[in-house]
Amino acid sequence: MVVLDNKLDRPQQVDLDRCVHCGLCLNACPTYRELGVEMDSPRGRIYQMVQVHNGAPITPAYVEHIELCLACRSCETACPSGVQYGRLVEAARAHIESQMVRPWYARAFRRFIFGHLLQSPALLRIAGAGLYLYELSGLQRLVRASGVLKAFGNLAAVEQLSPPAEPPFFFDKIGKTFPAEGARRHRVAFLAGCIANVSFARLNEATVRVLQKNGCEVVIPRGQTCCGALHVHSGLREDARKLARRNLDAIDPGDYDAILTNAAGCGSTLKEYDELLEHDSAYRDRAREFKRKMRDVTEFLAAIELNPDMAPVEAVATYQDSCHLLHGQKVKLPPRNLLKSVPGLQFKELPYSDICCGSAGIYNVLQNEMAMAVLDSKMQNVNRTRAGLIVTANPGCMLQLRAGVKLHGHNQRVLHVVEVLDEAYRGVEASAKRRKD
Repeated sequence: MVVLDNKLDRPQQVDLDRCVHCGLCLNACPTYRELGVEMDSPRGRIYQMVQVHNGAPITPAYVEHIELCLACRSCETACPSGVQYGRLVEAARAHIESQMVRPWYARAFRRFIFGHLLQSPALLRIAGAGLYLYELSGLQRLVRASGVLKAFGNLAAVEQLSPPAEPPFFFDKIGKTFPAEGARRHRVAFLAGCIANVSFARLNEATVRVLQKNGCEVVIPRGQTCCGALHVHSGLREDARKLARRNLDAIDPGDYDAILTNAAGCGSTLKEYDELLEHDSAYRDRAREFKRKMRDVTEFLAAIELNPDMAPVEAVATYQDSCHLLHGQKVKLPPRNLLKSVPGLQFKELPYSDICCGSAGIYNVLQNEMAMAVLDSKMQNVNRTRAGLIVTANPGCMLQLRAGVKLHGHNQRVLHVVEVLDEAYRGVEASAKRRKD
């Protein structure tokens, strides 16, 4: 893990100057909605960034206000002046990271997570196996029932958010090619992620199946690695650049019609590799070419002629916008259009679906109290729809919403958009098999 004091990795004057302090961002900001504190609004945080840019010291209060931001970028959608707030807050965090000295245990933890675990399939396999044994042995149920974790601050709440392990893991699929069903209409590369290979292996498999059903030859490129999104959000931009270069080395955009991800948070960073590497002459042009081919899987599927051969999915569904799909990538209608194409599915729009659910990468771990407050508000709106199915487009949102169902819900199912499509396509196969039997 590398932390450098790079003057380019600070909020830049040209970006700060775009804010005219109109305040139209305030109601879009989850932390301002919860707290009503100006310094915990986008406008207030930009004001503080300006002060630091002009020479004010980085104080604990400044760090606290910047770290309490979910970086959901909802303010970008609300802003009439085109303020690139995501770019600003990520740069502010990078500047903080280059200046502050964390306690040794915090540095060791961050070094392990960001510098080793997320980048190592071997370590992720080991961690996934350990997590699976923890679940399978009954130890997880015992620990939760005992309440022992309550003695360690918010550890009990954080443990409830731990992703499940889903063996067999998806790592074995990396490097393989999956043929299209029927005539090949597209050749696509699929980025499998890092933790998703362990905790969302079934989602990754469903994504491949849905793409195959839609005439796609699906390549899982060998050599791909973590996208670097969590590193960027945590101020570790130089580490994110190293990961971006590794992915660019592994994937030649010219070989594919599209490069796809099913994780909206990853996709937002992947589509910004050109910004991350804008001063890297060796990779800048390659990053721009990569961005031109980069698509969220829902964005891609909604843009092609979708295979209509689906069985009914009898459910009432609502859709929670993933912040980094809606606000970061400006993708709103494609996921909704895909859901509306599924026979039998009744779609109900979710009030305030554009407000963050509180996941925000690892925010719900680091800022658990605020994340749970935001989730509480979200689930109140979900329950008003009376939908039995909550659909989203990002694994992190899925974990958060599943926690929300346990805490505040009514036994709703939480699925990714492609999992709903997969159910519809597999329903056709199941019906055909029953007829044959």
